Amino acid sequence: MSRTTGLDGEERLGKAYDGRLLRRLLRYTRPYRAQVVLAITLLLTGAAVELAGPWLTKFAIDRAIPERDTPFLAWLAIAYALTLLVGFAMRYAQTVLTTRLGQQIMYDLRREIFTHFQRLDLAFFDRNPVGRMMTRVTNDVEVLNELFSSGIVTVFGDLFTLFFIAGAMFILDWRLALVTLAVIPLVLIAAFFFRGRIREAFREIRVRLARINSYLQERITGVSTVQLFNREGSTARHFAEINDDHLAAHLRSITYYALFFPVMEVLTAVAIALIITYGGFHILGGTVTVGVVAAFLQYIRRFFRPIQDLSEKYNMLQGAMASSERIFQLLDTEIEITEPEAPHPLPEPGRGEIEFRNVWFSYDRAAEEIGQEGSATSEPEWVLRDISFKVAPGERVAIVGHTGAGKTTIINLLMRFYEPQRGQILFDGVPIDQVPLAQLRRRIGLVLQDVFLFSRNIEYNINLGDESIGEEVIREAAREVGAEPFIERLEGGYDERLGERGASLSTGERQILSFARALAFDPLVLILDEATSSVDTEVEHQIQLALERLLHDRTALVIAHRLSTIRNADRIIVLHHGELREVGTHHELLEKGGIYARLHELQFAQERELGWETERLTGGPKGSGETQIAS
Repeated sequence: MSRTTGLDGEERLGKAYDGRLLRRLLRYTRPYRAQVVLAITLLLTGAAVELAGPWLTKFAIDRAIPERDTPFLAWLAIAYALTLLVGFAMRYAQTVLTTRLGQQIMYDLRREIFTHFQRLDLAFFDRNPVGRMMTRVTNDVEVLNELFSSGIVTVFGDLFTLFFIAGAMFILDWRLALVTLAVIPLVLIAAFFFRGRIREAFREIRVRLARINSYLQERITGVSTVQLFNREGSTARHFAEINDDHLAAHLRSITYYALFFPVMEVLTAVAIALIITYGGFHILGGTVTVGVVAAFLQYIRRFFRPIQDLSEKYNMLQGAMASSERIFQLLDTEIEITEPEAPHPLPEPGRGEIEFRNVWFSYDRAAEEIGQEGSATSEPEWVLRDISFKVAPGERVAIVGHTGAGKTTIINLLMRFYEPQRGQILFDGVPIDQVPLAQLRRRIGLVLQDVFLFSRNIEYNINLGDESIGEEVIREAAREVGAEPFIERLEGGYDERLGERGASLSTGERQILSFARALAFDPLVLILDEATSSVDTEVEHQIQLALERLLHDRTALVIAHRLSTIRNADRIIVLHHGELREVGTHHELLEKGGIYARLHELQFAQERELGWETERLTGGPKGSGETQIAS
């Protein structure tokens, strides 16, 4: 999917009609063919019924009234009333049916988009803002809802109505019909003139609305920073400027519409004047009856109404084409991390052995060319360079290194969130690109530094809706990691609903809950990505005991931050600029005096400096705490 930059590009309008896109949209109506056929039938019937009224008026004026035929006049009146009732019933049924049809199609489309979202690679979300994706599911889909509910069918209805009325007028009197339709060129000129200006005003409204939404999202998210630095005034002034632009764009569109409709009314009046003038002369000459002129006066009113509707529908069709193009670009985005064509299931019950063989990886597009063709025009910026190591079943291996060394990238590759350009990764001796994704990820438990919690209750955030993890397993996992005390303090306990991203819990409580989640799923391999860096010393002491239970008989990969997390590791892997530089135990690496030893010494120097500063400010020695290691 090509990346669109800038709000103007994001809100760019397309053609009012694109046959390719429309054909693809119409495929969503296939499951509802019967409803579509019924809606069209109702529409045609309603359009035909509207023709009856003027004909009945003609008979009343030309025959029933001159001949003083009261019974015939009464029947004509009853027939006229019936046409109104039937027309009302047709319009009501057609509106309900098309609205329901639009909602059903939008339900299918939203479900398809959401399903596709969940299967897309993380690399896609790295390149595309979440707000833009939300717009696809909400705004763009709603625009298409308007197209199906009040667009396509009603447009056809308006066209049929125009043809039916024109045909009826020619049947009544072709000369008077030609005189009446003489104003159509003027109508087309007016519609063309206003169309471009209304189109531009419509585009400006969408662009400015996007700017308002973007500004609001950013400022609401960063409201604490705005308040901290006293920027409320300037922020409000900037928002007022954006809001004024939005208001001005709306006023321009209102101005154009305020001019367009009176112009159409004037042209309608001109057509009526032509009918009265031309028809009056022919009535005097005895070649046209009064009933025919009366019928034409009714038809001309009904003739201009669909023209006005079509003019209004133009911008809706244009917006729908643009929205459908963006939605189909999303749905056409290829999924790079796919299920293997010939899957090789992992052995049961599994051992938890991990091996990296000469793995190279880069986030650059140039690296993708290398992976596909074996060469590239420019050397990419490698995040990992020829990484090879093996983790035995049940072994605890820590990974350390400075920021950007490639620690988290190793985890992402192991989980198959990304694919390496070179080399191979094996799980229990099987290349992971041959393993079904669900089976691979089911055997790996991942605990991140930045814990994501859903705005559901505690129980859901532990088992994530997996019905195979029962209530007893959830409570046992919470007890094991020390989460039960703070859960029981909550008013609803395990049924307590959390705020957005678990905002109602402290950072430490969210971290402990993530440990309970990992334990409840009982993975074969546990990955800790700086999982204890956000908790204080007291809380960390609590979860260290739980970690011993959690890590028992499990293979563990630990991205290290605190010394207490890695000092008991079986091995420590040191990464530096994407390369594996050192491997050994804590004591072996300290004796070696290399990168790890320098990181260790730097951490202790920082701790000592912090301790001296704290002692100077408080007048006493610094409280004990866990020694940290930079990573």
